Amino acid sequence: MTDSSFGDSDVLTGTTNRHLCLLENTPYYFHRSALGPFLDMHKSAMEAGFNLHVCSSFRDFSSQLNIWNAKATGKRPLRDRNGRELNFEVLSGEEVMFSILRWSALPGASRHHWGTDLDVYDRNAIPKDYTIKLIPDEFEGTGIFAPAHNWLDTNMARFGFFRPYAQDRGGVNPERWHISFEPVAQVLYAKLDKELIRKVLKPSDIELKDEILKNLDIIFQRYVRNISLPGVL
Repeated sequence: MTDSSFGDSDVLTGTTNRHLCLLENTPYYFHRSALGPFLDMHKSAMEAGFNLHVCSSFRDFSSQLNIWNAKATGKRPLRDRNGRELNFEVLSGEEVMFSILRWSALPGASRHHWGTDLDVYDRNAIPKDYTIKLIPDEFEGTGIFAPAHNWLDTNMARFGFFRPYAQDRGGVNPERWHISFEPVAQVLYAKLDKELIRKVLKPSDIELKDEILKNLDIIFQRYVRNISLPGVL
C-alpha cells in the first residue's frame, strides 16, 4: 500500500490532520485508509452481537501534550502496572515520567497521531450510568468488554487490525482495548525515529522536558519500538 503521507514528519508526530477523515456522526477521525476496514469489521461484529464503539482514535500532538502535562503535574492520576493509583507526591520527576509512559505515549511518539490506532469497547455491554475506565479488569477474563475482544482476537486480522500492546514487554502496559490498522501503521512505525521526536519536543512546553531528553534513547526503545507484532494476542 502506498500513500503520499507515509514518512512525512507532520503525520508521524501528530502536527497535521491532512491524512484523516471523519467517522460519520462521531467526533472521531481515522486515517483515510483505516476507516473502511473498521466499518467492515464493525458490521461483522454487529452480526455477532457486539457493537464496537471508539473511545479514542486520532489525537494530535497538542491533545497528547495536554494529557502528558496533566499527569506530569498531578492533575490526572498515575497508575502502576496493575492499574492502581500511585501517590504523585512521593515520586521523583523521573519516576513520574516512567509512570506516565506505562499508560500514555510521549507526545510526538503516539500511534494515535496516525489515525490508525483506536481504543474500542462493546457499547452493548455497558451497564446504565457506567463510566469506561480503560483498565485491564474491564477487558480481560470476566470483564464486561472481554467477550467482544475475544471476538476481535479471532476476527480482527481479517480486516487488517492487530494489538500493538498485546503483551507486557517491559514498556507500555498491555492494552487490550487498543487496536491498530497494520497496513498503514506498520509503515509509519518503521519511519518514526527518535531524532524526529526530539526535534518536535525541544521547542514544546512539555513538562519533565529535561528528564525526557536525557532518557530519550531508553524511552524510544522501551516504549515506542517495543511493541507486540501482528499475530500476537
